[in-house]
Amino acid sequence: MVKIRLRRMGAKKNPFYRIVVADSRSPRDGRCIEEIGYYDPLSADKKIKVDTARAEYWINNGAQPTDTVRALLKKAADAE
Repeated sequence: MVKIRLRRMGAKKNPFYRIVVADSRSPRDGRCIEEIGYYDPLSADKKIKVDTARAEYWINNGAQPTDTVRALLKKAADAE
């Protein structure tokens, strides 16, 4: 199964996340199929940037977003 989920980047105590499309069996920070955006929770306005066209493409082809990513996609859509 393919999932749309977060990949943790950044230093210790300074998280930064990339929104990726990956096989559900691969590790959290392991190999991904495609990167479709990012999320910075520590910035003042909690920056979210998502390629909504690619996210929609993957969801239409059976990818399941995690609960957190689903909420971020909704926030990104509302912001646009």
